Amino acid sequence: MRKLTALPVQALLCCAFTQFCYADVSITTTLVSDYLFNGLSQTNDEATLQGSVDWWNDSGWYAGSFASGVDYGQGTDYEVDFYAGHTGNLNESLVYDVGFARYLYLGGDESSEFNYTELYAALNYNETRLQVWYTDDYFGVGARHYIVALSQGYQFNDSVYLTFQIDRSTSLDPDIYSWDTNDDDYIHLKAEAAFELFGLACSLGLEKTDLDYDDDIKLLATVGYTFTF
Repeated sequence: MRKLTALPVQALLCCAFTQFCYADVSITTTLVSDYLFNGLSQTNDEATLQGSVDWWNDSGWYAGSFASGVDYGQGTDYEVDFYAGHTGNLNESLVYDVGFARYLYLGGDESSEFNYTELYAALNYNETRLQVWYTDDYFGVGARHYIVALSQGYQFNDSVYLTFQIDRSTSLDPDIYSWDTNDDDYIHLKAEAAFELFGLACSLGLEKTDLDYDDDIKLLATVGYTFTF
């Protein structure tokens, strides 16, 4: 999900409460064949460029910013997100991740009406990951909404990493926001292979939802490069 605003504040907090403060920053640029958000295209099935800036330190704090082109057909051309959180080990095998993300939309006179904030949490047990997202203002319409996702990773060989995911998106206020008539939730399936090619981070994936109006199997290809400082 997403990424940064208050790096100086986070850095000061880190140094104030730990003896040493080590931090890293990375910048990533990615070309995607489609921007799929929970299995639904945000770019009208078209390719777009995405970018992100990430900051993290040895204490487990992180923050960042993510940007992407979108196409909602009413002048909204860009999404810019900010996030911050903390990750750490509960034991040798169990890792937690908690934080929040702020989604901003730009380009049209009314684009900012889509803005909303989301809370998230995740638990990793070895290669298995359970994630939950919640907002009380989904896409700025005042609807409560949550997503639960379960994914399994598998190191296929030295260069290919496979991920299989199933998630469910649910509107707790379907009278305000729903996807299909009388549809207050939907299932999203995803299978992805991530690999490196000529020094670039690449992935190929298949995604599908059970929505009646969006039941096609989508192919998603990405290629990106990360600079770390």
